Amino acid sequence: MGESATPLRGPVMAACKAMVDAAHNVEGSTIVSVMARNGTDFGIRVSGLGDRWFTAPVAIPQGLYFPGFTAEDASGDIGDSTITETAGIGGFAMASAPAIVTFVSGTPKDALNTTLEMYEITYTEHKYFTIPPLDFRGTPTGIDIRKVVETGITPRVNTGIAHKEAGIGQVGAGLVRPPLAMFEQALVAYAEKYGF
Repeated sequence: MGESATPLRGPVMAACKAMVDAAHNVEGSTIVSVMARNGTDFGIRVSGLGDRWFTAPVAIPQGLYFPGFTAEDASGDIGDSTITETAGIGGFAMASAPAIVTFVSGTPKDALNTTLEMYEITYTEHKYFTIPPLDFRGTPTGIDIRKVVETGITPRVNTGIAHKEAGIGQVGAGLVRPPLAMFEQALVAYAEKYGF
């Protein structure tokens, strides 16, 4: 769940990073192996394109704010928890945890629809991360830059919303999408490297 202070967040993110690192530097691969954001830019790396980053400006997350805060207090999207979506959980597995969607300003139906939409931009379904409401179908896994650009669908990310002033911390939680432009940049670089 985004940048919220949950005790399992660190180990889960570390496990996801280990999983996606195993998929990095695969010759010819169009699979996203890292997503991250710093409050100003959102960036991705693609397995078959080495350590090059493709970036574009971040969006402001849409969501619910803690009492006393509004969207005017929000920073641009920030944090490294997008490694969970990169590995096929987080926002990609929302159908398996419909209760969390109310924390990020949605409904259980929104959670289901989010997961179903992510199948359209991923390469496969996870063998072990399964979703009971979808008859134990595996979570959508392996964001494929070709599918993102072809469909115009960008990943859905669960995120904490940080205050725009340093030191205040989290002021809400919501959903955000990465900019399409960086996937387009990556696909152009892929075409230049490998041809179509």
